[in-house]
Amino acid sequence: MNLRTLEARVLPLAPWLFGLSLLGHLLMVALQTKMTMVDLMVYRNAAPELFTGELYQWRLKEFSDQFALPFTYPPFSALVFVPLSWVPWGVARWFWQLLSLACLWYLTRTSLELAGGANPRRVLLWTGLLIWVEPVRTTLNYGQINLVLAALLIGTMVSARPWVAGLGTGVAAGVKLTPAITGLYFLATRRWTAALWSFAAFAGTVGLGYAISASQSHQFWFELLGDATRVGPVGSAINQSLRGALSRTVGHDVETGPIFLVAAALAAALALWALLESVRANDSLAAVVSTQFLGLLVSPISWSHHWVWMVPALLWLTYRATHRLATAAAWVWLVAVGSYLISFLLMAQESIWIIPRPWHLSALGWVYPAAGVLTLVAVVVELRSRRRVERPVDLVRQ
Repeated sequence: MNLRTLEARVLPLAPWLFGLSLLGHLLMVALQTKMTMVDLMVYRNAAPELFTGELYQWRLKEFSDQFALPFTYPPFSALVFVPLSWVPWGVARWFWQLLSLACLWYLTRTSLELAGGANPRRVLLWTGLLIWVEPVRTTLNYGQINLVLAALLIGTMVSARPWVAGLGTGVAAGVKLTPAITGLYFLATRRWTAALWSFAAFAGTVGLGYAISASQSHQFWFELLGDATRVGPVGSAINQSLRGALSRTVGHDVETGPIFLVAAALAAALALWALLESVRANDSLAAVVSTQFLGLLVSPISWSHHWVWMVPALLWLTYRATHRLATAAAWVWLVAVGSYLISFLLMAQESIWIIPRPWHLSALGWVYPAAGVLTLVAVVVELRSRRRVERPVDLVRQ
């Protein structure tokens, strides 16, 4: 069944579904003791260490029996989070939840606008549903920054103002490096001024970090940056990058060896093909998705909650694409994120540090990278088939 057909049946109930979904989530925030928002705790508690010189020696030992969590972002990021350390934990917790929910709504609305399918009820319906899919759910549970960065990026990178587009990307990359992949979008669309703005903004965040603490900035950029194992267990099921999936398949960390390089090159070729087809078709949302999926695939670590970019991908597949492959990809994403498969795989693995596992668990551990690759293929197929249909019309007009 087409998702839009299914949606038509429930769209009249959208405000009620959204209200119940939001109420359910807020009750969980208030009552569920396991909703620790441990990553927000890292951001908040580590940030003041920027001024003691101990930012990258600090560890959060609570709630982390197998891995005491470090602060893994640039010094500028710690500076951004300092204000959260000025307020009680309860205030910071609720503020972050409400901000993340607002960013989810904005990400959904903007994606629907770019896909040409926005209306108030549809935005409410999808926001209410997406609160409960695994990447969004775990982002909210951990107090992660993914929704905030995704909203910032999608709201700025397609802006007609070069300084807005570049500034948003540069600041996002200064907080967490992975948004720097957005520079490819500017290059593909020949938005040279936006690319320069993004570089200048990013350089400004690095410079500010050096101005506050040159020693810790040097430590991050020249000692810690390439150490993926410091971020976390590369082979754990929660790492849904190509490196994580390949490592689980072969039984050891492939690092940046030949297996990874070949897989990354193929993923990059496919993503760049999808990006160029998107630019040629003037499809901004497809270009955004193609760019961000490339970053998720080739990054050493892409935790399952980093895949909040499946939100605009799913909405593009549903409202902008018509090919059967796109419909199939949309259903794959719904099953993948609605089944909480990653959570089950986490419970099934012996330890976050042990990489070898039964073949069926290794195969299931490909779920997000496989869905991401399928989405990129769907972008290429959809846009090329659309161009073949439109070309005869253009010839008639001539």
